Amino acid sequence: MTSRSEKLRSVHPAWWVAAVAFLALFGAAGFRAAPGALMVPLQTEFDWSMGSMSLAVSVNLLLYGLVAPFAAALMDRFGMRQVISTALGLIALGAAGSVFMTDAWQLIAFWGLLIGSGTGSMALVLAATVAGRWFVRRRGLVMGVLTAGSATGQLVILPPVAALAEHLGWRAASLLIAATAIVVVPLVWAVVRDYPEDRGVQPFGVDPDVYAAPRRQHGGAVARALEGLTYGVRHRAFWALALAFAICGATTNGLIGIHFIPSAHDHGMASTTAAGLLAALEVFDVIGTIFSGWLTDKFDPRLLLVAYYTFRGAALCVLAAALSVAVRTTPVADR
Repeated sequence: MTSRSEKLRSVHPAWWVAAVAFLALFGAAGFRAAPGALMVPLQTEFDWSMGSMSLAVSVNLLLYGLVAPFAAALMDRFGMRQVISTALGLIALGAAGSVFMTDAWQLIAFWGLLIGSGTGSMALVLAATVAGRWFVRRRGLVMGVLTAGSATGQLVILPPVAALAEHLGWRAASLLIAATAIVVVPLVWAVVRDYPEDRGVQPFGVDPDVYAAPRRQHGGAVARALEGLTYGVRHRAFWALALAFAICGATTNGLIGIHFIPSAHDHGMASTTAAGLLAALEVFDVIGTIFSGWLTDKFDPRLLLVAYYTFRGAALCVLAAALSVAVRTTPVADR
C-alpha cells in the first residue's frame, strides 16, 4: 500500500508552487477588500471625507496596474521568491502601519503607496508567471484557479474584517490583514522556485522528447519592462486588453469592492450585512474565475470576454435600482 508521504512526493512540484502562489494571492487580497469595510469606521473616528479616502484607494488601484509590468521583469531578474516576499512585506507594513494614522495624507501612504505597490507586484503577474513557467497542460485551469485566489481571499477575510471593525475597531481588523499577509512568507520561501529546472523537473504536461528549457532573461529589469511596454503599445491587441482590464478594475475593485459597503451603509444596511453580501458575490467570483480558466482552454477568449462584459454592464444597471429600494430617510447605525 502506498503511504501518504509517497503520494505527496509523487505530486508534481508545479502543483505545490501553484498552491503556495494561491496562498500568496489569498493573503494579498485581504487588504484589497478591507478599505470597503474600514471606510465608515475611519470616517466616524477622524471625520475624514469620503473623497479623501477614495483618493487613497485610487492611488492604490493606479499602482496596482502600473507596478505589474515592472514586477514581472523583477521576477525575471531577482526571482519570484524575493519579489513575492517583498510584496507581502509591503502589504503587511501598510496594514500594520495604518493603525498609527492620525491624518488623511497618511492613508495615501499606507493604503495607496505601500499596499498598492505590494498587491500590484503579484496579482495577475504572479498567476501568469507561475502558469507560464510551470505548466504546459492545464495552463488555463491553473491561471483561473490562481486568479481566483484574490477572490477567495476577499471571500474569507472580508466578513471577519468587517466584524472586527464593528466590535473591536478598525485597528484590530488592519492587524489581522497584516498577519494574514506575513504568515505566507515562510511558505513562499520554502516552496516557490523560479523554474521547474530548479527542482530538477520539467513543466507539468510537457512532451519530454521535444521540450527545451526557455532561455532565462538577464539584464536591467526596468529597461526590459519599458522595452516590453514600448513593444506592446504599438499593437491594437495591447490597447484592447488594457482597456478591458481597466474597466474591469474600475468597476470591480474601485466601484463594488471599495464603495459597496459604505453605499449600503448609507442606505440603512449594517456594514457586516453588506460585507456578507459582498462575500457571497466572491463565492460566484471564485466559481466563475475557475470555470472561465477551463473555458479558455476550449473556446475563443474573445467571445468569452464579450459575454462577460455584457453580463457586467447589465448587473451594474440592476445594482443602482436594487440599492434605491432600500433607501431610508434617516441613517441607521450599525448594531
